[in-house]
Amino acid sequence: MSEKTHWEHLYGSNPAEKLGWYEPHLQTSLSWIKELQLSPDAPILDVGGGASTLVDDLLDAGHRSITVMDISEKALSSSKARLGKNVESVSWLVGDITLVDLPAHYYLLWHDRAMFHFLTSREQRQKYLDNLLRSLKPGGHVILGSFAPEAPPMCSGLAVQHYSPERLESALGGMFELERHTKELHVTPGGTQQMYLYCHFRRTA
Repeated sequence: MSEKTHWEHLYGSNPAEKLGWYEPHLQTSLSWIKELQLSPDAPILDVGGGASTLVDDLLDAGHRSITVMDISEKALSSSKARLGKNVESVSWLVGDITLVDLPAHYYLLWHDRAMFHFLTSREQRQKYLDNLLRSLKPGGHVILGSFAPEAPPMCSGLAVQHYSPERLESALGGMFELERHTKELHVTPGGTQQMYLYCHFRRTA
């Protein structure tokens, strides 16, 4: 089964609020984004945004240049249906982050909660990094949430990578500075405990 088929099946078989990674609001991300004091027109990319409610909360906060990207068309369709008339205020991008063609030096904020840790090969992670470096403005920000070392070995039927702040900083190469990090215990709708690591990086070169 291809990665796209896997995610289309998951989103097609379950309502978003029953999926393991679901949270009503991404409070850590929202708090950090608010503290960045970005202008309303600052371009934001939510990588693997799927059916996340982050886009709803960003629109409510006044942000007007949001792109939500996911490999699953069904995931994005769920978000579009939820947003209703606000759907046209968002750019929607169906694609694999290791393959998709993103605009050069465009985004000021790259947000990824729970996508990067599914990239288990060095080649995948390098392609992700290549796209990040190509599309994020110098001085731009990365907010990245991934499984912490004590999290379960798998998520949604797939193996995942686990990260400490130091390992995640190393994975992004030498062009990012770690600004802050925190851990957050996520309890899935099914009751499984997953410890997440959230990191905020700033691009320095």
